[in-house]
Amino acid sequence: MAAPSIPNLNSLRGRTGLRRGRGRGLPFDPDAPEEDPQHARDKIIRSTDGDASNSRLSAVALGYLQDDYATCFLQGQIPRRYPLINRGTYVRTTAIDRLVDQFLATTIDAQGTHDSAAPVAQVISLGAGSDTRFFRLSPARRQALLYHELDFIDNVQAKLSAIESYPDLKHMIPGMNISPDKNSLLSPNYNLHAIDIRQFADSNPPAIPNLRSDLPTLLLSECCLCYVPPTTATQILSYFTNAIPAASLAIIIYEPIRPYDSFGKTMITNLASRGIELQTVKRYYSLAAQRNRFNKAGFTSGQGARDVEQIYNGEEWVSAVERDRVERLEWLDEVEEWKLLASHYCVAWAWRDPSDAPVFGHAWKHVDGAYTDKEAADDDIM
Repeated sequence: MAAPSIPNLNSLRGRTGLRRGRGRGLPFDPDAPEEDPQHARDKIIRSTDGDASNSRLSAVALGYLQDDYATCFLQGQIPRRYPLINRGTYVRTTAIDRLVDQFLATTIDAQGTHDSAAPVAQVISLGAGSDTRFFRLSPARRQALLYHELDFIDNVQAKLSAIESYPDLKHMIPGMNISPDKNSLLSPNYNLHAIDIRQFADSNPPAIPNLRSDLPTLLLSECCLCYVPPTTATQILSYFTNAIPAASLAIIIYEPIRPYDSFGKTMITNLASRGIELQTVKRYYSLAAQRNRFNKAGFTSGQGARDVEQIYNGEEWVSAVERDRVERLEWLDEVEEWKLLASHYCVAWAWRDPSDAPVFGHAWKHVDGAYTDKEAADDDIM
């Protein structure tokens, strides 16, 4: 496969017949009303959750990842992705898991046994879709955590339906209350909200039920904020920095970067052909731009960023033994294509700690995300 034809790291959706923004097999109706362009774009964005879920299932089925709950959110045959997509899914998942795990180890594990009515940490996942992170946590961590997931109503309702269908999932959410219209699930530990995150940029933004302003809080955005304009993304971040004014607050994102080199231009063109517009990628085009973005947004205590290739080859992220295990799972003959693709996605993180209680400064103190020589090429492009 030639490098210019490689699509989004999340999926090869157009090549596998998996679900798209439009229904398949429906007859064309020339008299049907024309779809609102924004609604059409939103449908495409909603459908990317299916892409990510299928990519995850492929990686799980082949042994890259362990996830006992991934199949709960997919109906039908488990897909098979190309090896470089499986490897990318592995890196994305394990890198974010590492940062989340260190946060929870600092806030939950270090404090021992907890009262189930008193969570000591909070996670807010933007555009969570069918993500399984909450369900993969240990019982002790779930009990001490206040977890929120936000997404479009269609994705929320699909997830609620899956939760109701699987007793194992329901058992992990004691005291849950699902709204009659199936738009939300509230409980002492897990909350699912049908909220369009763009509303947080409005002059009168919605309140998030059960949100706590006094807990150390971690925001997650896996290819979510990149779909809104840069100004809107900044306003969304401002909503949370204002809603949680005094407690430790951090963010982890996974997004495409480097749209200005030849491969990046091809990547953006391929995505645009699918109707996917990455609205922030040209503004936050490099690892340095991502760090600077968070510093300006109020995450002033620390910022870090690494591209997927750096993470995969970095001993602190993936040990030599683990890398050898991963590479034995499938033969990957597109090594140069992998390096190119992996260099165009990143994990970035940043935090704001009170001076007297450095939660994230302690949790992530050994995670190096500072500028490296590799980034000099980004400076040359601009």
